[in-house]
Formats: sequence, C-alpha cells, structure tokens
Amino acid sequence: MSVLVCITGRNNEKLMAKLQAALPSINLQLWPECDDLSGIEFVLTWKAPESLWLQLPNLKVVQSFGAGVDGIPMNSFPSDVEVARIVDPQLSDDMAEYVLSHVLAYKLRHQSYIANQDTQYWKPRRARTGESVGILGLGELGKVVAKRLLDNGFTVRGWSRSHKEIDNIDCFHGEEKLEAFASELDYLVCLLPLTEATQGILNKSIFHYVSSECLLINVARGQHLNEQDLIEALDKEEIGGAVLDVFATEPLPKTHPFWKHPKVMVTPHIAAVTNLDTVVAQIAENIRACIAGLPIKNAVDVNKGY
Repeated sequence: MSVLVCITGRNNEKLMAKLQAALPSINLQLWPECDDLSGIEFVLTWKAPESLWLQLPNLKVVQSFGAGVDGIPMNSFPSDVEVARIVDPQLSDDMAEYVLSHVLAYKLRHQSYIANQDTQYWKPRRARTGESVGILGLGELGKVVAKRLLDNGFTVRGWSRSHKEIDNIDCFHGEEKLEAFASELDYLVCLLPLTEATQGILNKSIFHYVSSECLLINVARGQHLNEQDLIEALDKEEIGGAVLDVFATEPLPKTHPFWKHPKVMVTPHIAAVTNLDTVVAQIAENIRACIAGLPIKNAVDVNKGY
C-alpha cells in the first residue's frame, strides 16, 4: 500500500523519518514529489491543495495531522472514504492549563499591572469577582478544560450542537439556547470544531449577551471569530478583553490591529502543541488498520464534519 504525506507550511523531514522507521515496509511518498497518485490509499494531510483530492482514485483513509479536520474537504471524495483525527491526552491537559492560566491572569488583572509597570503607576485593585465560564464545544478538549476550571472554583456552562449531560456542568445545546448559555458570562471559551454552522459564531450577537467585563478566549479556529465585531465590542466596552491563539490568517499579519490593541493578547497558536511521537504512533496504527481492513481509530462523522 502507498501512503501520501501532504502537509503544507512546515518541514516534514523529521516526520517522514519517524514514519518510515515505524513502517519500514510501507511506500511513503511526500507531496509534491510523488510519482504515482493513482496507487495512494492513505493520505496524511494538513492544508492540502484542493486539486489533490481529484487525483486519488483508490483513496481509502484520510488522516488529519491535527486534532481538527476542518481543512479536509469531505465532499471532495467518495462517502466510503474514512476520515480520522489525532487525539492526544497531553493536548487536553496543555489546553486546560492555557485556558486556566489566562482566566486567572484576567481575574487578577495581570495585564493592567504590566501596563502600569511601564508607566510606574501604582494602583492596587481587588480581583475581579466573576466566576462564570462558558465553553463553546464539549468534545474531549472541552470536557477536560471544564473539569480543570471546576476544580479551581469556577462555575461552568457548556454549549454544543447536540444534547450532552456532564456532571456539574450546566449544558445547553442548539442555536435556540445560545443566548441563555451566553447570558452574563464572565469568561467565554471557544473550543468548537470548525464547520459551516460554527464559522463566525463569535460575533456581535454573542458579545451582546455576555457581561461587559467578559474575557473571550479563542483556542479553536480563527474562522470562528468575526474580527471586526470583536474590535468594535472591545472599543465600545461591550466586553472586557480577548485572548486569541488562533487566527484566520497565520502567522498574524504585522499590520493587523490585534497586535497593538490594549485589550487583546495574541499568542502564536501554542495553546496545545501535539507531541510528534504521539502523532506518529497513532498514524502508524491507522495505516496498519487500513492494510488489515480493520476499523481505524479516532474516526470522525463525515456527515457532521467532526
């Protein structure tokens, strides 16, 4: 069986070496230096060109190189092609630490004191009293983040597309419950998968529902956010601040207003970075399963898109 690695925007030498060591008998090809796409049955991908998918007549499995599958155009290949994503337990812990650290930093007004230090301005203030955190997206990452916040004394609400019941979390689902979910939140965390239904969900409507001091934390995808709506909400003091780790264009352009906005913290997509050895082990396992005709692990629902 032939496997194609098509991961754009990064150096893949180390990944190819580790995969070949794990699968010495497999014909591994690296896009675009591949000689025969007609024999490819398994594709490992991240941000592949759309033209690729029409050139793979024998495709069986598409494996995302990350936790998300939003970059895979599932309507571009037959419905019997399986799609899988990476699930890394360490990723969940890293994400929970990232979110908790920024929630606590905002609660304790760290950013204000950093700004005050630059001007040698002494002004003690009490910590913010808000304790209500809302999490958009109650998948594996969302549930771990929610538990970490609960363990640290916050109250947690969750919103998802479909009904869920999770201990100690006030769960909402469906568009009709979005307003009730967001009402007067002190912190709003986005961990949704990116689909047509969730694109642009962080917009002026949801900013209207939350508290005027609410901190937005987006660690999902940049396309979830209407950037202009956020800037207007911040400038009008409809929300208090934003921590952004993902952006519609990455790297974030140097001329983008987020860089210098006093109420925005920018981090370079580092909230949770997957361990390469963990990735290789999961990919190799799914390649072996594909060869043996066995079910692949961490498959997604192609109809739902996640």
